[in-house]
Amino acid sequence: MRWNVPADLDAEERRLAAFLAKKGKFYVFLRQIRHRLFDESLEQELERAYGKARGKAPLPAALLAMVTLLQAYTQVGDAEAVETAAMDRRWQFVLGCLGATKAPFSQGALVDFRRRMIEHDLDQRLLDRTVELAKETGLFGWKNLRLALDSSPLIGAGKVQDSWNLVGRALSAVVDCASACFEVPREQILAEAGLKLLSGSSLKAQLDIDWDDADQQSAALNRLLDEVAALEVWVSKRALGSVKEAPLQEALNALWAVIKQDFEPDPFGGGPKIRRGTARDRMPSLGDPEMRHGRKSRSQPFTGYKRHLIKVLGADIVLGALAAPANKPEHEALEPLLQASERHGQAEEVKIDRGYLGSPAIGELREQGTRIVCKPWPVRNHGRFTKADFAIDLASQTVTCPAGETVSISPASQQATFGAATCSGCELKPQCTVAAGRTVSIHPQEALMIDLRRLKSTPDGRAELRERVEIEHSLARLGAVQGKRARYKGERKNTLDTRRCAAIGNLHAVAKWLGQPAAQAS
Repeated sequence: MRWNVPADLDAEERRLAAFLAKKGKFYVFLRQIRHRLFDESLEQELERAYGKARGKAPLPAALLAMVTLLQAYTQVGDAEAVETAAMDRRWQFVLGCLGATKAPFSQGALVDFRRRMIEHDLDQRLLDRTVELAKETGLFGWKNLRLALDSSPLIGAGKVQDSWNLVGRALSAVVDCASACFEVPREQILAEAGLKLLSGSSLKAQLDIDWDDADQQSAALNRLLDEVAALEVWVSKRALGSVKEAPLQEALNALWAVIKQDFEPDPFGGGPKIRRGTARDRMPSLGDPEMRHGRKSRSQPFTGYKRHLIKVLGADIVLGALAAPANKPEHEALEPLLQASERHGQAEEVKIDRGYLGSPAIGELREQGTRIVCKPWPVRNHGRFTKADFAIDLASQTVTCPAGETVSISPASQQATFGAATCSGCELKPQCTVAAGRTVSIHPQEALMIDLRRLKSTPDGRAELRERVEIEHSLARLGAVQGKRARYKGERKNTLDTRRCAAIGNLHAVAKWLGQPAAQAS
């Protein structure tokens, strides 16, 4: 079913557009651009993905796609979106239902549509369409693209809990799943399995110990793990030794994952204890098991996701966006972002944060002739000569030290070793190493590292590196639309939200360009 809305404004719409000219310009723009945004090609793709739900009157997929954009712009949930569409003339203006007393969609329709968007990657297609609109303005070029990438924190929507409460919640989730699976009241399970710690308002209240006393903590942990074992025995007996219900098995797996990540054997005996430090892939929330602990910098820890963007330098246009767990290395996001950008042109230059340097795609880009611009990793040696002070000749596979000694790079180890015989009588040895000799390791992307160190060493190069600040501005604009906290739980749903918010940013840029003379837009 097509969203058959007229392109031209009628008399009532013109009056409303005039009223919104100052404080509602973006709504006017969406109304004017909607027939171009949802062109024939996009309508067909949406229709194929959305199809027709059985037993329900069909809804235009393009209408629901526009609603998702309005939700991103105003940051409202599904229930509020239904209410807003019935009462807010600005939404009705954009959706083509001025004067309606009932929303032309339901909460369930929005939930189902987002699911279908995710299944068919239509959130990226919607973002692509906003890029195509930007291309159609003709106000900037699309050949030999100059791109920039970076990421910013997105605080997770799940509740973060400490080890005790996390185990308590996981244990309670198993009881709830067992109750549903075996159709046994929760209280009966607690009584038959002998679970006393779940009968109060909270796990810690039931334990009622001095939390500064290590011995009491150890005894409490043993009590907790005894109840975990008792519940497993109860479930095993009910299931005749094999748990076949998927939700119950998943709850049991989550329980043991929490125990494994947060507790460890006490090396001095006495049973398990709270793990020192944080497990590498620790799950901090059962509400959103995909969110993770991460850091934007050493002084900026957070829990949730990182949102990554790739944008066109010189234009406020985002080509690709995604959300990934906060502990996932930046370089793993590079390849999918580059794939999103390749749909719009060949990259001539890519400016990146050095966290992306570990991606194999970096070598492929250089082979294609794409220029990589990035701050190099710092090289330090406690005030002595660093790797940057050695002359590395990759063509001849040799390295020359500051004293003028030259050695070959070993093909097997990819290291150049200056032995004790070479270094023992060197006048510069105190400035180089306290060891008997010195070894210089060659990075798999050493040619790139040499170029980046050279770039950073000149004023012009440092000025070029500062151009990447544009992507930081784009992330700030994305944050202004999306907010600091995730709206959804799960990596893929938050990727959808990040992409639709990036689409709003692109549409803002197009609206700005179309309202300016071409000579002023850049």
